[in-house]
Amino acid sequence: MSETTPPDSLAVDAVFSSIARLVAASASSVNRVRVSSGQVEVEVEWASAPAAADPAPMPTAPTPRSVPEEHGDEDGISSAPGPHHITAQLVGTFHHAPEPGAKPFVEEGDFVEEGQQVGIIEVMKMMVAVEADLPGRVAAILVPNAQPVEYGQPLISIAPLGDR
Repeated sequence: MSETTPPDSLAVDAVFSSIARLVAASASSVNRVRVSSGQVEVEVEWASAPAAADPAPMPTAPTPRSVPEEHGDEDGISSAPGPHHITAQLVGTFHHAPEPGAKPFVEEGDFVEEGQQVGIIEVMKMMVAVEADLPGRVAAILVPNAQPVEYGQPLISIAPLGDR
């Protein structure tokens, strides 16, 4: 342990990393995450599980609002050719570029490969890469730069290339 890093800070960093992995791997949305430093306190609150009527992987938004028709069907994911949404895997702040003033990772009209970084979500000063999960053309960037996002919120609309 370094002399400049307080032990509580190391513990909070380790706990935060574990929470970030847990939230990213979770199938349900997170309502609230609370992390304290003094004597390390962690609190994670998940949304109650919805009825198993809709097997879509995207959780419902916390406020009743619908996805505009030009961005895909009601669940944001379609097996037919059309827009597909890259969604937020964490609650945080969505950034279009690696740093302020830098060129954005992608712009509308760009072609992306599966696994290509298309943005960053900042969570408590930790940067988490947002990657395309299929190849295609960026049809729309749905969230303005440096805006807060919720888990499962559509960030970028992709027009898929060919059959998946």
